[in-house]
Amino acid sequence: MTNRLTRRGVMAGSAALIPALAYAQGKAQLGTPRSVISEPPREFGLRAQPSISPDPDVLHIDPGFNNFVISQEVIHRVATGFHFTEGPAWSSEGQYSIFSDVKNDTIYRYLWDNGEVSAFRKPSFNSNGNSFDYQGRQLSCQDFFRRVVRWEVDGAMTVLADNFEGKPLNSPNDLAPHPDGSVWFTDPLYGAVLAEGHPDEGEGR
Repeated sequence: MTNRLTRRGVMAGSAALIPALAYAQGKAQLGTPRSVISEPPREFGLRAQPSISPDPDVLHIDPGFNNFVISQEVIHRVATGFHFTEGPAWSSEGQYSIFSDVKNDTIYRYLWDNGEVSAFRKPSFNSNGNSFDYQGRQLSCQDFFRRVVRWEVDGAMTVLADNFEGKPLNSPNDLAPHPDGSVWFTDPLYGAVLAEGHPDEGEGR
């Protein structure tokens, strides 16, 4: 039997080789993952601007979003040095945003006026998701106690939920307020594997 080399065979072999080469190339680049899609990769220094406009790394996935932007939005890096950030939320009344550094047990605040980032709540009891309700009160999911809380305007804290049908929650993760005053939140099965707080045998709800 003789091996016959045909144009079709060469094309088929090349097509089969492309995924393997792409995989190998990806493995070789694992040490320096791309953080953006722009080419050449941009430098993300504090307050750095992209070299072209509009910012190529701002992606409009839904065309309907184009009705609300003017294509001058820019990605800024406001701070570094955190462990595991989650739960960004904007306070329209205070004109600041907050976010959680879950592992480091701190909620940080970013001031819009001067760009200052500072500790806002420490300890945060490993807060994860955050939001603000329609009265401007902060809502948070606390991993440590596996509960959903609200911070009142006088600084007091109210526990909104810490159990369901008499059983403790698993690990409230994200939440959103509703205009009717209710708070919707997720409770995924992380309770048994939480790296902070009180892990146990998480049960589905």
